[in-house]
Amino acid sequence: MDKAITTSLLIAISMVMVMLLFNSAYPAIQQGGDAIRSLASREEDRMRTQISIIHASGELDSSGWWQDTNGNGVFDVIVWIKNIGDTRIIAFDQMDVFFGPEGNFVRVPHESAASSGSAYWSGHLEGESEWTPRATLRLEIHEPTPLGAGRYYLKTVLPNGIESEYYLGM
Repeated sequence: MDKAITTSLLIAISMVMVMLLFNSAYPAIQQGGDAIRSLASREEDRMRTQISIIHASGELDSSGWWQDTNGNGVFDVIVWIKNIGDTRIIAFDQMDVFFGPEGNFVRVPHESAASSGSAYWSGHLEGESEWTPRATLRLEIHEPTPLGAGRYYLKTVLPNGIESEYYLGM
């Protein structure tokens, strides 16, 4: 009879221990699974998002003199960026733009965050209302003074980290 009581007590204690272990481990396992699913979703988004700078030019004529082609009174560098991925890109106004002479470039703020008298960028989609696959964004970097001749570096980085870079000569 002692063995039966001892065995039943050991079984009951084992069941309680299994339940305690399950109740403490299951939330951690669940949290780990959620984190992995979230990471996989972000990576899938990054893999489906791609952009390419297809052309860039400044407001210079063939002899290297500034020509204010759009009449806004500032020197503009015009950049066309194509969505070559297979997903719509949202919030392109939160994109980071780096521009300047090769080896001496700076981050250029969006027009909504620019300070007076400094360079800023603005952008609009050409013929589209959303930056869908195969749509092109026209980005304009507005410089307060004309840029000199030389080689310039341009890099754009989307909010999810996808980037494209381009070198242009003026």
